Amino acid sequence: MAVLLLTNFGVREQLVVAGVPVGRLLTDHPSRSPTGPLTPAGSCLGIAVSDAPLDGAACARLARRIGLGLARTGSVAHHGSGEIFLGFGTGMRLERSGAPDRAVLGGRALDPLFAAVVEAAEEAVLNSMFTAPTTVGRDGHLSESLHSPEVLALLDAVRS
Repeated sequence: MAVLLLTNFGVREQLVVAGVPVGRLLTDHPSRSPTGPLTPAGSCLGIAVSDAPLDGAACARLARRIGLGLARTGSVAHHGSGEIFLGFGTGMRLERSGAPDRAVLGGRALDPLFAAVVEAAEEAVLNSMFTAPTTVGRDGHLSESLHSPEVLALLDAVRS
C-alpha cells in the first residue's frame, strides 16, 4: 500500500503528531502572516495505490480512507477546501473473457488495507512536514519545518 499526497492544507494550531497536540503546544508560533492571522485554506489531493487484487469499488473504498489519515494529523477539511482522493490497484489482471485472473478482495478482507491507507496517509503528511525546509511564500507567509529542536523536544517529552 502506498499513499501519495499533495499536502497544501491545515492550520498549525490543529497539528497532531503521533497523538501529541503539537500545534497547541507550540504557543509561541501562531499561524500568522505579516498582515494578521491566517485563515484555514488549502486542499489535499491523495492517491492510494495497492498491488492487491482489487476491483473498482474496493479502490474507491480505499481512497475514502485517506481522509481518516489526514484527520489523525489534525485536518478538519475547512469550508472551501477541496479534498480529492483516488484509489487504484495493480494486482489484478483480466483474462480475455473478462474474468479476473485471481480472487478479488472484498468485504472484511479489505480491513487490513483500510488500516494501511490510514497509516500511510498520516505518515505521508508527517514526512512532508518534517522534511520540508522553512520557507517564506507570497506576501511574507512563513511555513516552518517541523524538524526543529522545539518540536522534537515536545515529542521526546511525551515519550518519556
